[in-house]
Amino acid sequence: MPITAVIFDMDETLVVDDAATDEAMLATCRQAAPHYGVAADALAQAVLRQARDLWWASPLHGYGNALGISSREVLWGRFTGDDPNLRALRTWMAGFRTQAWSQALTGLGVANPTGIERWVERFPKERRARHRVFPDAEPCLRELKKKYRLALLSNGATDLQREKLEASGLAGYFEVVVISGEVGIGKPEPGIFLLALERLGVSPQSAVMVGDSLARDIKGAQAAGMRAVWLKRDGAPLSEGLRPDAIVRGLGELAVVVERW
Repeated sequence: MPITAVIFDMDETLVVDDAATDEAMLATCRQAAPHYGVAADALAQAVLRQARDLWWASPLHGYGNALGISSREVLWGRFTGDDPNLRALRTWMAGFRTQAWSQALTGLGVANPTGIERWVERFPKERRARHRVFPDAEPCLRELKKKYRLALLSNGATDLQREKLEASGLAGYFEVVVISGEVGIGKPEPGIFLLALERLGVSPQSAVMVGDSLARDIKGAQAAGMRAVWLKRDGAPLSEGLRPDAIVRGLGELAVVVERW
């Protein structure tokens, strides 16, 4: 069956996420480090490491992991909404942010660090100043839009993912946008892929999923009966037992692959 629709992941597929967070944290730590007599790069790594460990130990981690909310995002997201889990996350995250910075500084030998609130507040501003898309994203979407129906399928909190999408300038390319935080189910669960297909009005056999995550994008799409293209921007190896239907190293290669089907 020929392909009539292409569904895209967002983070690390269309928009830069991890690198933007790393840059924002380093920029914040370059301001903070002189106040404590530590190296900025060491502080940046320590804050992100402490945030990860605290998030994994949190009672909210199961909820966040199911929807694709990372510790890095909890350092800067607002997590608006009336869902009880979101309310709990908003209450918890203020202490989490302060603790991540405090433990990072203590681990670098700073006894009783003060003024942490300044950096807790600064980092989200630095991160929001770094919304950007991969250079090959818009040319790819523009080309595919001529022949195919396009959708976006993203894990994450609703407000944060909508913010990233709005900042990207790419929203107008998609007929359908499905975010795990809005529907209560995340990739790789087949149900969220089937929901996107239902909203597009296409069958699994006539759609292809494009994403950077083997575990979430590729595994989930194939479980839903779709073909899946792995966007391999870096040197990540294939996971055992997971075989995408195609591999591209940039979105500029995608149109040829889809047209072949």
